[in-house]
Amino acid sequence: MECEETRVDVRKTTGEEMEAMVRRTQLIFKINHTMPFTPEYDSLVSELFGDRIGEGSRITAPFNLVASEHLRIGRDVYIGGNMLGMCRGGIDIEDGVMIAVNVSLLSNNHDLYDREILTCKPVRICKGAWIGAGASILPGVRVGRYAVVGAGSVVTKDVEDYQVVVGNPARPVKTLDGTRFGD
Repeated sequence: MECEETRVDVRKTTGEEMEAMVRRTQLIFKINHTMPFTPEYDSLVSELFGDRIGEGSRITAPFNLVASEHLRIGRDVYIGGNMLGMCRGGIDIEDGVMIAVNVSLLSNNHDLYDREILTCKPVRICKGAWIGAGASILPGVRVGRYAVVGAGSVVTKDVEDYQVVVGNPARPVKTLDGTRFGD
């Protein structure tokens, strides 16, 4: 997925944007300290994501999201605890994705010379992909349909559909039989 980089100067954040960020941060804190699998928990998650989280999806606390308004979660997605989402560049998680614990999804970074500038590229996790524990997905990466990212991997480049990648940097080790997924 070749995608264009956008740049955000955080010094130009408006008062209104700052208020919204504070509210989202407080909501995340409250979710992280609320009993899961309760109506209160579900209500807070719904308030944070609105229509950007699909039916049957579950995000497990604790989690940390920056710019959560740029995160979209499809239907029947499972996200394990301790996920870090740096979402300013946009993160799109499609239906049926499984994300294990301690995963980092990073759609932004800082300019090497002016750290107040965010460099942003979207991250896309396609339908049915599985991201292993402790993996990091870097800005601009697309993880293909039903692809598998091995535990602890650092994904710096796109992962093809049905591909299994492992390591740092992640490299392909296998291609799964796409006909076995019943699509």
